[in-house]
Amino acid sequence: MDIEKFLEETAPLIDKAIEKYIPRKFTKDAVLFKINPPMYSYTLEPLSKAIADPIWDMLDRGGKRWRPALFLLICEALDKKSDYCLDLSIIPEVIHNGTLVIDDIEDSSELRRGKPCTYKIFQTDIAVNSGNAMYYMPLLPLMAQRAKVSVERQRDVYEVYVQEMINLSMGQAMDIAWHRGIANADELSEEDYLQMCAYKTGTLARMAAKMAAVIAGADKLLVEKLGHFAESIGVAFQMQDDILDLTGQEFAKKKGGVGQDITEGKRSLMVIYTLKKANGPDKKRLIEILNMHTSDQKFRNEAIVLMQKYGAMEYVKQTAEKMVKESWSETEKLLPTPVAKEKLKAFAEFLITRNK
Repeated sequence: MDIEKFLEETAPLIDKAIEKYIPRKFTKDAVLFKINPPMYSYTLEPLSKAIADPIWDMLDRGGKRWRPALFLLICEALDKKSDYCLDLSIIPEVIHNGTLVIDDIEDSSELRRGKPCTYKIFQTDIAVNSGNAMYYMPLLPLMAQRAKVSVERQRDVYEVYVQEMINLSMGQAMDIAWHRGIANADELSEEDYLQMCAYKTGTLARMAAKMAAVIAGADKLLVEKLGHFAESIGVAFQMQDDILDLTGQEFAKKKGGVGQDITEGKRSLMVIYTLKKANGPDKKRLIEILNMHTSDQKFRNEAIVLMQKYGAMEYVKQTAEKMVKESWSETEKLLPTPVAKEKLKAFAEFLITRNK
């Protein structure tokens, strides 16, 4: 299966499904108003300018749409091909883009996918509100399709949503505390990092997989195993992002240059591994550079060379591959068909070996 082609073909379908529930311009026919009619008036212009415009400014910047694609692959693997699967698949994708809007404010970032961050274009108040709206508005498909989904499955989907949104906040708290220096980040263990990623980056992949499995009627064991497999993909995806931030010129250009994570003082697994293996002077120097929060490319490059010196990039690649492989071995034996297994395995391999 050509995963890159699959993602390219699926992305427009996902965007069309998003637009069905979060229109580019609000009208009186919007799904939102059908589900929750306004009491006094249809205030279309402010909602379009302060909700729809910033949301679609972010969504139109692209992205692989791999979380909803994973949702659809799992539905297919479990022989659930109902028309509402596509609509429900937008839940983790819209939330993901909402987290980017909020993260950029929290990190004081300048660029996102090659353009000024949402808060730079629309101002902070609108960006915060629209980012928060992206946490809740993607649940509109579940409300709209309630006649087609059993009460028990609706309940389980909502429970997955609440659990994972709490996890998302926990992961972000850990990340912020470490790179802002309000918690000791210089003695972090690999397990600390993995827990942060499981909370933060693994969450929306896990949400996509578990929701899809619930909708498809999977038993609790398979729901959990698919969730763990998806979490490992999400964490490995983040590890690959971290590597590309330091080594991928084309990738890093859209974020503001190679080593943007160094400017943020981010404690990636590569940093943690280097601090564990480095001699005293090298460890001290890497911590100094991270604490500078500098945009000077000379210092960024110095930090990258230190991590390369101790083989941090290779170690992280091996860790990501091992994590996905182990979680896959627990999941594949529960899947019903060889075709389903092949597609999901190929999907995971593509995401953790990509170069952009």
